[in-house]
Amino acid sequence: MQNVPEEEEGSRRRTGETVVGGKGDPEVRKDGGEQEEKESLMMELTRLVQKMVKESSWWERRGVDCSILAAAFLCLPPAFLLLSSSRLLVFSAGVLLMGLAHAVITIKGTHLASHGSLSESQAWGKVWAVFFIEICGSFSARAGVHGHIKMHHAHTNVIGLGDSSVWKVPCLPRTVYLFIAPLAVPIITPLVALAHLRGHSAAVVLRTMLMVSLGLYSQYWLLVHVSGFQSPLSTLLCMLVCRAMFSMPYIHVNIFQHIGLDMFSPTRRPKRIYQMTHGVLNLPRNPLLDWVFGHSLINCHVEHHLFPFLSDNMCLKVKPVVSRYLTEKKLPYQQDSYRSRLRLFFHRYQELMVFAPPITELVGVQ
Repeated sequence: MQNVPEEEEGSRRRTGETVVGGKGDPEVRKDGGEQEEKESLMMELTRLVQKMVKESSWWERRGVDCSILAAAFLCLPPAFLLLSSSRLLVFSAGVLLMGLAHAVITIKGTHLASHGSLSESQAWGKVWAVFFIEICGSFSARAGVHGHIKMHHAHTNVIGLGDSSVWKVPCLPRTVYLFIAPLAVPIITPLVALAHLRGHSAAVVLRTMLMVSLGLYSQYWLLVHVSGFQSPLSTLLCMLVCRAMFSMPYIHVNIFQHIGLDMFSPTRRPKRIYQMTHGVLNLPRNPLLDWVFGHSLINCHVEHHLFPFLSDNMCLKVKPVVSRYLTEKKLPYQQDSYRSRLRLFFHRYQELMVFAPPITELVGVQ
């Protein structure tokens, strides 16, 4: 999982040009030269980034992000103890701490685990994927990796394949979709996981159900036996509040950074570097979301889509190189604020989230 995706390698080899005429045809030489230059852009940028990765220490490549995840797990014991208090302020602090830790583990952790960015070993990568996605995230690891890696990253903004349509619920009004429905994500997630298990082997189905149940029951058991919750209803309500604390910005981020940008046809798409620079957007650095969601989901999303095997910290480290390179080559490096995107989606909800987006033809770079 640490290698450059096959789609990226394929995009380097494919020219997408129909050659007519002989080798002596000046037009053929000209078109071939231009095409070779376009193909070399991604390769040149990849060399620059790989050079930085090789020169970086283990701490920079993985250590920083592993430490953040470890800190989130270390926050759980005091959170359970704070939730046992009868004082409202102390109890509220426990809810906040648990919600924060849960978001780091289930958003940043599952995202890194799905990309295999937590370990150089593929075997350990699969273990971490099951742990973070199924036990912590209450979702199917196989479905999560397939949907995110094989579809979203391989076919970013391609209509019907990787166009973020999974986040669209056109039957909901904009206010409900943007501000109310996300609160139900903790309930919907395990149900969707069960739906994705159709067609899988009995072993995979059994493992997923056991792991998801283990994660949910562990939190319930600790709330009862450590925090002292008496009522099953209050226990489940506390779980829902903690798990839904960051679900609203999570849904927002998933749609803000792709929907509303250039969309492409499955049969005619630009080269990888054009696809990612036109179809991906960075949000500005945010003191909270940067650490809870990870840099690759917030302010380094362009870098992440160009180099999905990099950890959050490495995405942040290569960001100046990537932004400078794209600017020099006159390629788009799209950025916008959270507030601006929220305003855009609120006022253009029907166009962006209900109706099918128009296909973009990148004339001049095909």
